[in-house]
Amino acid sequence: MATTNLSYYDKNTIPNAKDFRFGIVVSEWNPEITKNLHQGAIETLIDCGAKKENIISWDVPGSFELIYGCKKMLETENLDAIIAIGNVIQGETKHFDFVCDGVTQGIKDLNIKYDVPVIFCVLTDNTRQQSIDRSGGALGNKGVECAVAAVKMAAIKNIGRNTNSVGF
Repeated sequence: MATTNLSYYDKNTIPNAKDFRFGIVVSEWNPEITKNLHQGAIETLIDCGAKKENIISWDVPGSFELIYGCKKMLETENLDAIIAIGNVIQGETKHFDFVCDGVTQGIKDLNIKYDVPVIFCVLTDNTRQQSIDRSGGALGNKGVECAVAAVKMAAIKNIGRNTNSVGF
C-alpha cells in the first residue's frame, strides 16, 4: 500500500477518456469503504473526460464475488476497462489470506483471458483505519488512482483503433 496521497494526478499526462466505456464492480462488504472508492473512481473518470452514461456499475456481495461480477461484465458489456473495487481487513483467522489471494489471482486471470484490462482496486489492509485512510481519508482515495490506471489501460487497449483518445 502506498503511504502517500493516492488522489493526486496530472490530467496533462492522461489520455482523454471521452470515447471510452468503463465498468465498475463494487463489493457491498465494508460499504463505508467501498462506496468512497466507487465515488472517487467515478468522479475521476468524469474529470478525465468519460461520459456518465459510459460508466456502468454493478454491486456484488463481497470481494471474492468481484471475480465473477467482472467476468460477467466482460462477457455482456462492450467496455474498454473495468475497475474491481473491494475491501478486505485482516481478522483473527486465515480467511483474510484466502480471500486476498483468490481475488488477486482471479483478477489476474481475467486480465490474461480477456482483452479488456481489469484494474485491481481492492484494499487489503491490516486495520479499518488503514482502509479509511486510503478511501478518502488521510492518504487520499485509491479509487482515484485506479480510475487513472483504467483510463491509461483503456488507451493502451485501443492502440491502433480509430479513436481520438489514444496517446499520452
